[in-house]
Amino acid sequence: MSDIIQLLPDHVANQIAAGEVVQRPASVVKELLENAIDAGATNIKLLLKDAGKTLIQVIDNGKGMSATDARMSFERHATSKIQKAEDLFNLCTKGFRGEALASIAAIAHVELKTKQKDEELGTCIKIEGSKVVAQEFISTSEGTSLAVKNLFYNIPARRNFLKSDTVETRHIIDEFQRVALAHANITFLLHHNNNEVYHLKGSNLRKRIVAVFGSKMNEKLVPIDETTDILKIEGFVAKPEFSKRKRGEQFFFVNDRFIKSSYLNHAVVNAFDGLLEHGAHPSYFLYLTVPTSSIDINIHPTKTEIKFDNEKALYAMLRATVKHSLGQYNVAPVLDFNRDSNLDTPYSFKSNGKAASVPKISVDPDFNPFKEEKQGEINFPYKREKNTQSWESLYTSVETVDKTPQENLFEHQEEAKAQKTFQIQRKYVLSSIKSGVVLINQSLAHQRVLYEQFLESITVKEANSQQLLFPVKIAFSSAEIEMIYTIKTELENAGFSFDEFTKDSVTIKGIPISVTESKITIILEELLNDIDLEVPNASFSHFDVMAKSFAKTLSIKTGTLLSEKEQEGLVNDLFSCKEPTISPFGKATFKTLTLHEIDNLFNS
Repeated sequence: MSDIIQLLPDHVANQIAAGEVVQRPASVVKELLENAIDAGATNIKLLLKDAGKTLIQVIDNGKGMSATDARMSFERHATSKIQKAEDLFNLCTKGFRGEALASIAAIAHVELKTKQKDEELGTCIKIEGSKVVAQEFISTSEGTSLAVKNLFYNIPARRNFLKSDTVETRHIIDEFQRVALAHANITFLLHHNNNEVYHLKGSNLRKRIVAVFGSKMNEKLVPIDETTDILKIEGFVAKPEFSKRKRGEQFFFVNDRFIKSSYLNHAVVNAFDGLLEHGAHPSYFLYLTVPTSSIDINIHPTKTEIKFDNEKALYAMLRATVKHSLGQYNVAPVLDFNRDSNLDTPYSFKSNGKAASVPKISVDPDFNPFKEEKQGEINFPYKREKNTQSWESLYTSVETVDKTPQENLFEHQEEAKAQKTFQIQRKYVLSSIKSGVVLINQSLAHQRVLYEQFLESITVKEANSQQLLFPVKIAFSSAEIEMIYTIKTELENAGFSFDEFTKDSVTIKGIPISVTESKITIILEELLNDIDLEVPNASFSHFDVMAKSFAKTLSIKTGTLLSEKEQEGLVNDLFSCKEPTISPFGKATFKTLTLHEIDNLFNS
């Protein structure tokens, strides 16, 4: 039998390695930005076209490379960051594996221009699919410019798996924000399709956070600062009243490297115990500095997870530090032993020697909510007068005093015949059908109704829009403004009308008729979050994502009391839908119970 195991060709091995290193355009952005930082750059520019699919270019003013180093940088396992295995446990740089440029060059057209400070000429190298097609000396500025064009050009199947430009841009911006927040002293610029998205000047940490997430972030921040023998913690947490329903603005940095840690996140959330509403998440920007020998950053391919030697101690310190800062800045209640007790609200009035009198509330026994009111007359259940009747009178119905029990029974039966639907626990609507009854989830049913209405108005017919008397100006981060601008046409088709876009705000002068002015901000924030998270079961179309997001945000929620007319309207609207059986997210909107099934409940 012949041998069947053989060595892979270099270009195939490089493509396999590229699959581990380069998952999407954002992966390339992360690697190139980190290389620029390791090169000592103080000014870094990121240029994108078509969400990085056509072009990703990073230009820096770092120390550059010699002609030999420029050529060697595209070889596999070639790096200047480590020389021996022990260096892996004492890393102070970003990249160190020596696979990034080799992997990128295997699946794209790459052009590198670089020059060192003391050199008269720089080097230009062009590579296509791991093959060097040109190398020459050129006149260029100090530093490095690396352009990655036509990503995945030779792996069309991988390119087809990329999401829409909006989603891929969102991933790139996430990586850009993480790098920019980790290095506030460096100036960063981000241009997408010739539009400036970010221009972050080198500054301090607070200014960098505000520059990234908008001017309104400044009022939300509570500073954190603590230094111990094994850990230094600094940064900011957002005040509890500015908590969000999503986890977007949560950043941990360890030795200037962004990480994800559910363990440390739990410590921060624990510090907010009792201060957040159910389902809300705190925002934070926390920077931890620890000895490099006490962490292992080589446990995950993307280096976003870190293994700590003393996790429990870090957890306790982080929790205590955040809790202390929240109390120190009067965000959380604390014991203040220096408080002047004379300013406290007394339990009794000591000045006149009299105890505070208890207010009396009397109930009008004649109040009847079902009594027909005269025009201009309003009945109130409470009156500011002495109640002369006994408490038993509260349980006496005004209209039934002069009627026999039989008469009341017949009246209730007549009312029951007239009512076609009933609401159960403010969550379900029960309706009678020929074969039995149908139990409808009011929230899911309304989602289906709104989803089909929005989808039709966006894609088929022109949506109705209501003009606002006073335009509404809403603050967003630069990244969110870019995303809104990307889907501006779809939003206009849905009924929104925009007046002005700036770097950190958008002015809206018209909204869909089904949207109230108070919900504009909530709707847009939820939409951006849904696009960011790629709504489950959403198609490639922004229209579908938008219709689902609007339906979810504007639908009737559990706990909403519906009148009989509203109940009947919901039932009729649901069964007029094309797909009444399921919600936009694939959940059943109703369940039927036949008379036979009901009979079996009592015969078993």
